[in-house]
Amino acid sequence: MKTFFSIVVCSVFFLTTSCDEAQKAINTASNVQLNGNYTINEVMGKSYSPKNLVMGFDALNKSFNATTECNNLFGSYTLDLYVIKFGAIASTKKYCEGKMDAEKEITDALEATGSYSIENGILKLYSANDRSLLMTATNVREINGN
Repeated sequence: MKTFFSIVVCSVFFLTTSCDEAQKAINTASNVQLNGNYTINEVMGKSYSPKNLVMGFDALNKSFNATTECNNLFGSYTLDLYVIKFGAIASTKKYCEGKMDAEKEITDALEATGSYSIENGILKLYSANDRSLLMTATNVREINGN
């Protein structure tokens, strides 16, 4: 009976350790896939293509930043497979007449995000509530052909 119990305990330990390591590998791969800069195309159904809004992800530090027409946004994020959560979003505080709508909409979209996908260099952020599309952005490497 002791041998059977030992085998069960060892098996459970091995399986849980293997699952943790597999999950870490998946999360690392997801971070690497997300890493880089993206040109924001659309936020909450509104096109921002000609505005040159850029969002960047730093996989090593699990941080993000976004450049708008006026201010910069930045903060941290966490990943669990395709679930993404953005931490508190900080911003520079310049006032720019008529150019601050995008940063408010980007902040709102990031705060509401619950998951993401990347396909053919297109990043899509989805709502945590109803999985509606909140934002699309194109990887800068895809735009430049690199």
